Amino acid sequence: MSEFWLISAPGDKANLTAWERMNTVTFKANLSSNSKFTIPDLKVGTLDALVGLSDELGKLDTFAESVIKKIAQYIGEVLEDSKDKVQENLLASGVDLISYLTRFEWDMAKYPIKQPLKNISEALAKQITQIETDLKNRAAVYNNIKGNLQNLERKTTGNLLTRTLTDIVNKEDFVLNSEYLITLLVVVPKSSYTEWQKTYESLSDMVVPRSTKMIAEDAEGGLFTVTLFQKVIDDFKAKARENKFIVREFYFDEKELKCEREEMMKLASDKKQQYGPLLRWLKVNFSEAFVAWIHIKALRVFTESVLRYGLPVNFQTMLLQPSKKSSKRLRDVLNAVFKHLDEVAAASIMDASMDIPGLQLSNQEYYPYVYFKIDLSLLDCS
Repeated sequence: MSEFWLISAPGDKANLTAWERMNTVTFKANLSSNSKFTIPDLKVGTLDALVGLSDELGKLDTFAESVIKKIAQYIGEVLEDSKDKVQENLLASGVDLISYLTRFEWDMAKYPIKQPLKNISEALAKQITQIETDLKNRAAVYNNIKGNLQNLERKTTGNLLTRTLTDIVNKEDFVLNSEYLITLLVVVPKSSYTEWQKTYESLSDMVVPRSTKMIAEDAEGGLFTVTLFQKVIDDFKAKARENKFIVREFYFDEKELKCEREEMMKLASDKKQQYGPLLRWLKVNFSEAFVAWIHIKALRVFTESVLRYGLPVNFQTMLLQPSKKSSKRLRDVLNAVFKHLDEVAAASIMDASMDIPGLQLSNQEYYPYVYFKIDLSLLDCS
């Protein structure tokens, strides 16, 4: 399972046993895999500031997760590969996400703990916002190149009635620069090849004898040239249509065809040149954003724990990975172990909309212990 529960409970002597008991019970019953989640001694500040920060961190948490998912999804789009292949590229500080999370260490260099919590929160918000802005800009450039290339490539697919003829026709197939003659392209169904050969010269006056040649074929039919006098074009088209021969609206323009070929080659080259640097940027910034997100989770646990359990700061934080189909049982065990922290919450889980003084818990589940969910299913559609 890719779901983790980040929880905390007071660390006084009376509750050390409860922690050990919880760890022993959950592990022995195979309800979860547990690991310590170490948070350094952060500067608390005032309780009023913590209440305001709690709400801001909730919004920042949601925002950071959305940015991480956008990057993960976009890596998939750029790789144009399977989910497993994409997952291999989703690393945090050079390791897989579960390893980073279960061995979390606060980055003292990037987020110095001597500064106020609000400053750390603002630095994290600025970092995530910048990553999102850069992602939008880089994605826009790459998507534009990719989209234009796909549009040109799409023209090379389909049947002979609709597809581009850039890679099919040659200068030698046409009578060019003639004052009187013109070469048309006609799509003929496979079942009508014989009929075409018999009748094309008589569909109109002034058709050049033996001027037809098949220059391309697909599953449905063939593309034939035919040369005739310009003044009978309309009559020839009408007669051809009556016989289910379709004249393609195409006039050979060497410069235009050359431009189209060069444009496709340029776009393919541009896409290739953009691909490597873009993928590297995505991988680096996915890591940066993910690391920032887990630091935001750590800040949330710290802030909510101080608000819930009071000062001096003394609580223990642990990361639980519920075993498959064990979430309900694990929740029951945790409620039993920590029910003394909040008898009302343990007896019946409080309504998420209930107003609890000092806590910002709207739209969040409430338990006797501080709880936050971390879901690493980043490639699932949200």
